[in-house]
Amino acid sequence: MNLLQETRVVLTLILLACIGLIATAFYMEYQLGLEPCPMCIVQRIAVALAGLAALIGILHNKFKKFYLGLTAFFSAAGGASAIRHLYLQSLPPDRVPSCGPDLNYLLDNNFVSDALIQLFIGDGNCAEVMWSLLGISIPGWVLICCAGIFLLSIRQIKISNIYS
Repeated sequence: MNLLQETRVVLTLILLACIGLIATAFYMEYQLGLEPCPMCIVQRIAVALAGLAALIGILHNKFKKFYLGLTAFFSAAGGASAIRHLYLQSLPPDRVPSCGPDLNYLLDNNFVSDALIQLFIGDGNCAEVMWSLLGISIPGWVLICCAGIFLLSIRQIKISNIYS
């Protein structure tokens, strides 16, 4: 398999991982009834953008390192949000930030700056652990998956640099 085909396979794996993560998020929301907090939404957006970059990289068939860089960037952003989310979940109850107005309320009433702060910093809603598997909460699993996508992207960029 040549380098171009291998890069396409890596981008396909990244795309499939992102589709799986988004499908799981929608399953948890609509079948299990878990309402996403603002930081969960940021993580979804980051994963979706990583998947979109992978899809465009597969279809475009040029500038593979650029698209791998985008998948690495977006997965790193999703991982950073997940780390902040895990930090909020680890706080003792008396240190958890207070819950503010609902994100929809802020957006409907043109409090865009407050909505952005809530998206990236979180609030008390983000501190609640609503589901876990093997003792790892949802942002923990998002962090693991984003780290995998990031490492896979960086590995493929390095291999591309060696052979080009």
